[in-house]
Amino acid sequence: MIDQTVPGLQHRTVLLEEAVDSLQIDGDRANGVYVDGTFGRGGHSRLILERLGPNGRLIAFDKDLQAIAVAEAISDKRFDIVHDSFATMGQALTSRGVTQVDGILLDLGISSPQVDEAARGFSFRLDGPLDMRMDTTRGMSAAEWLATESEQTIGKVIKEYGEERFAFQIAKAIVARRAIEPISGTRQLAAIVAHAVKTREKGKDPATRTFQAIRIYINQELEELEVGLTAAFDKLAPHGRLAVISFHSLEDRIVKRYLASKAKVQQPDRRLPIRAVDLPQPELKLLAKMKPTDAEIAANPRARSAIMRVAERIAAKGAP
Repeated sequence: MIDQTVPGLQHRTVLLEEAVDSLQIDGDRANGVYVDGTFGRGGHSRLILERLGPNGRLIAFDKDLQAIAVAEAISDKRFDIVHDSFATMGQALTSRGVTQVDGILLDLGISSPQVDEAARGFSFRLDGPLDMRMDTTRGMSAAEWLATESEQTIGKVIKEYGEERFAFQIAKAIVARRAIEPISGTRQLAAIVAHAVKTREKGKDPATRTFQAIRIYINQELEELEVGLTAAFDKLAPHGRLAVISFHSLEDRIVKRYLASKAKVQQPDRRLPIRAVDLPQPELKLLAKMKPTDAEIAANPRARSAIMRVAERIAAKGAP
């Protein structure tokens, strides 16, 4: 599906039907409470609203001001938008009187409009200011960070968040260039990286990993994901569903490990006199791992790296 709510900006929502289907919004659950942790351009939110009953409720989150503008145009009393990260979900839901939710969807990464608008600075394909902030009202831009951070820290960020083997050569080149002139443009940074990277991956621009790393760091994406997963689990009702769509290995690794930690329990020593009823129980049931179909990838190549993991909160013994 292409969402054209913002003139000139188009966004294909990845795993649209599959993600919303996984929340199982039907029967009594249609009048439950749901969370869209990353509104984007509203593809998932709109489909959730279509399936909600008259007493259902959807609370969405986004840090991007353009996304907020799109969300505020939705006139539906069942819908509420929060201008903040889904990492603040716990506090935001509590302040709205919500103690438990029936389904939570987190669609990670950045949207096509963010990538395709040169002024946002996410892509080196278009020349623009080196910003990279999802919320341009808060925090330090990528240009400001590169102008002040140490060579060692820049290298560490590019290595850890971009998994770039030439990270420290790139950091050295950045620090050398900024001594001559400010690094303020996307193509300017891409050219510095290209000169520092000696071996190029086939079919991938040498700046790809560096841009990914800086974006993730500037927006604290992995830290927010870890906090957000915990907040989501804490608010999930028994039999509630959690679906998370990730787009690169660092995100998926965090999601996979977190869900696995809640789906498994450490078994006590069999020699201890513990009754079966008192044994620790798993808190989540892993339901699915899903990727886009070949047809979706052909229609939207940006979907090719997406992985969705779905889990369900297990009710306590004796609970319905």
